[in-house]
Amino acid sequence: MEARVKLGRIWGIPIGLHTSWFLIFGLVTLSLAVGYFPNEYAELPELSYWVLAAITSVLFFASVLLHELAHARLALRNRVPVRGITLFIFGGVAEIQQEPRSAGAEFRIAIAGPIMSLFLAIVFGMVWVLDRQIPYLAAPGMWLARINFMLAAFNMIPGFPLDGGRVLRAVVWKLSGSMYKATRVAATSGQLVAFGFMGLGLFSMLFGGLFDGLWLIFIGWFLHSAAAASLRQSEVQEKLQDMTVAQVMNHSWPQIPGQLSLREIVDGQTLSSGWRSFFVNDNGHVNGMLTLRDVLAVPQGLWTQVTARQVMTPWERLLRIGPATELTTALQLMERANVPTAPVVEGDRMIGVLSRDQVMRYLHLRSEMGI
Repeated sequence: MEARVKLGRIWGIPIGLHTSWFLIFGLVTLSLAVGYFPNEYAELPELSYWVLAAITSVLFFASVLLHELAHARLALRNRVPVRGITLFIFGGVAEIQQEPRSAGAEFRIAIAGPIMSLFLAIVFGMVWVLDRQIPYLAAPGMWLARINFMLAAFNMIPGFPLDGGRVLRAVVWKLSGSMYKATRVAATSGQLVAFGFMGLGLFSMLFGGLFDGLWLIFIGWFLHSAAAASLRQSEVQEKLQDMTVAQVMNHSWPQIPGQLSLREIVDGQTLSSGWRSFFVNDNGHVNGMLTLRDVLAVPQGLWTQVTARQVMTPWERLLRIGPATELTTALQLMERANVPTAPVVEGDRMIGVLSRDQVMRYLHLRSEMGI
């Protein structure tokens, strides 16, 4: 859910919109303008319905943002980094960069969002109580109170990756002492919940609710995909548990001279060998790393003029990993730095290379061998 529209930063966390957000914003606004507000207050001018609908939609998504900010704030307080918050078609997501260190931290981070939504439901409910005679405040207040209460209730369904699923994982983690077992339980629950949504959607379609049925099936599919991905991730982490970088790293790595042009690298190295990362070596000293992403950032018309040295990432800016680092920790560091390959160093000496592709090949080999 990469944010295409950047809105700014809060507590250093990037806030953005996925392109699918514009679709759901439009649908919510349309629904309010032609359905909810005319039914609540038939005497208002038609333009008022659209103005109220747009403002209410903005307040709804502000509520979703506050829900995700509550997760993010508790994550930061528990020393769990947050990559960003993105609003998209299903609401919002706070991208937590690593697993919480304890069941207690997992519980606090997970429960913060629903508590925020419940608090907002109470606030908007009070607005409705105090201003029931003012249509421009009462109808939006009631709708926002209901939708925030529904958001809190929906998210507390005990299925991963919903907040309720994370609460379930925290409880099982605390009782069993195993995060991996807890993740399997919560993800399996999430898949069952997803099948329930899809079944409910099919039932709705059979009895004439085509749009509602399709929407429920779509939500179920999304939840099932996310739960299955979480389950696979947990299985991978469990297999890599207690392994170090030294056990998986490659002891040889592709090297190129800094004066080589990008055209020579693509034609003579990447296309023939399949390598996507190269270490730039001049006079027996590694000065930096060049990736295929660096090459593709340069217009092809300039490939014959631009050299590896000009676009490489200098050695001092590279993520460097020690051979004794736990493999799961190393992968998290690479994910956070958004790099597919990292040099393994001992002191100031490079002794190997770790790549995510290499780890996947290792896991595939283990799977083939049944270990």
